[in-house]
Amino acid sequence: MNKFALSVKSLTKVYKQNKKKLTNVKALNNINLNVNRGEVFGLLGPNGAGKTTFLNILAGTVIKTQGKVEVWGFDLDKNPRQVRASIGIVPQEVNLDAFFSPKKLLDLQAGLYGIKKKERITDLILNIVSLKAQADTYSRSLSGGMKRRLLIAKAMVHQPPILVLDEPTAGVDVELRNNLWKNIKELNNQGVTIILTTHYIYEAQEMCDRIAILNKGNLIALESTESLLNKIETKKVKFKVEKIEKNLNLKLGKVNFELGENNYIFASFNKNTLRIEELLDYLKQKQLKILDIITDDGDLEDVFVQLIKR
Repeated sequence: MNKFALSVKSLTKVYKQNKKKLTNVKALNNINLNVNRGEVFGLLGPNGAGKTTFLNILAGTVIKTQGKVEVWGFDLDKNPRQVRASIGIVPQEVNLDAFFSPKKLLDLQAGLYGIKKKERITDLILNIVSLKAQADTYSRSLSGGMKRRLLIAKAMVHQPPILVLDEPTAGVDVELRNNLWKNIKELNNQGVTIILTTHYIYEAQEMCDRIAILNKGNLIALESTESLLNKIETKKVKFKVEKIEKNLNLKLGKVNFELGENNYIFASFNKNTLRIEELLDYLKQKQLKILDIITDDGDLEDVFVQLIKR
């Protein structure tokens, strides 16, 4: 059995020129990646990176130019029906019929997939996404968080082993975001493979086992979240000192110093070329009495910006 939930080899998509586009646009350029079964996989990239094209190819709404795509062991070209049955896509936009209840919407969605009534698990899905109490309520009266969860439920009616969530927490408040994260983690714990696209770097850092970063159609990184974080070269340190003299001048190699209010000194430097002990010795030589030290090794956002700028 193929151990990958998703396998992509040499995937390329070129949008041909037309009256509006004077030149061909290569949205995806020779993408190679695998998503392991049971993992939470993050797909990051700035606007125009190719994320939407990638997802649309998986959904079958965009035809690839070349390459091979396998979803749960099924070839996209040879077995398109099985591919669609193996994947559930949760769109970013909330698109629900206002006068349908969650239960009716799920039954309708199941019917579109050809699932017989006796084989439907509508009540179970509503329970999983915590909408059992709202099963017969009009969709228009649901809160924003409930509508998001209902979108996830719709993608689950045919029991796909893979869920693709496109910006699942875009435009939602912190409490709702945390609740959605909890739902996603519970689904993953039940064995569902999650592919997540997001603009929230913190979200990817908290949720994903591995992350792929796209930029201008190219795959520029594909590593575990931990490995990407280890790529951070800049270390930031905040010192609270007893007193800062007006004529204080700090200069040590390529360390960037900034003097802040309330006797704070901010320093940033390449952790591969300077040890923090050397920085402490330098500040002591400047007759500065250090009261507190706060260090920041950076986060995934620093890695993202660093890679995109290359």
